Amino acid sequence: MQPGLRTVQAAVESALATMRQETTRLTVAGRTDAGVHARGQVASHEGEPALVDGLNTLLPADIRVRASEAAPIGFDARRDALSRTYRYRVYQRPIASPFERRYSFHVPRRIEPAALDGCANALFGTHDFTAFTPTETGHTRFERDVFRAEWRRESEHMLAFWIEADTFMRHMVRVLVGTMLAVARGRYDVDYFKRLLEGAPRSAAAETAPPTGLFLESVRYDERSLTGPGA
Repeated sequence: MQPGLRTVQAAVESALATMRQETTRLTVAGRTDAGVHARGQVASHEGEPALVDGLNTLLPADIRVRASEAAPIGFDARRDALSRTYRYRVYQRPIASPFERRYSFHVPRRIEPAALDGCANALFGTHDFTAFTPTETGHTRFERDVFRAEWRRESEHMLAFWIEADTFMRHMVRVLVGTMLAVARGRYDVDYFKRLLEGAPRSAAAETAPPTGLFLESVRYDERSLTGPGA
């Protein structure tokens, strides 16, 4: 699933309206801005579940429903979620890959893995992420609980940052990645990064990484995790 949240939501709502012959409001679990991808998005709506094959026939080729099933009365995909997991992919090689252009962030310069790991380790627990979301925001709570944060090497040239938290703010993962990469390139040190997690202003962090490398991988409800393929 690649298009932005509003586009995806509108497309699915339109497909549901066609199938059910009535307006159907959709609630989604996680944010996927334009250019961001989702492999494990979860959505809810009132009424009986729609047939997967019928929905996919009506949806554009880059949006697919993998399952549709009944949920407990009152279930809300966003409000009832316990956590979300995002992955951000960084392609590290002097020459960019045309095949990864839409699904990763190309960084041609050397990255220091130890610095990335130091930043990721600092994210565990509860922190104030004011520095990692736009200054003009509708958020009133800036503390987030991070349950998992780690960098993995997926292949010789691909690094991936995985993070699970209770909720995320707008651009939060992308600003985290942009700032961690700045640390890995020597612009800041890990101690500086740790101080950002104490409620520093947005201007103290680095640039926002592009949306192309970001994937919503899974959403967790109670003891059940709804994940994308390979997550």
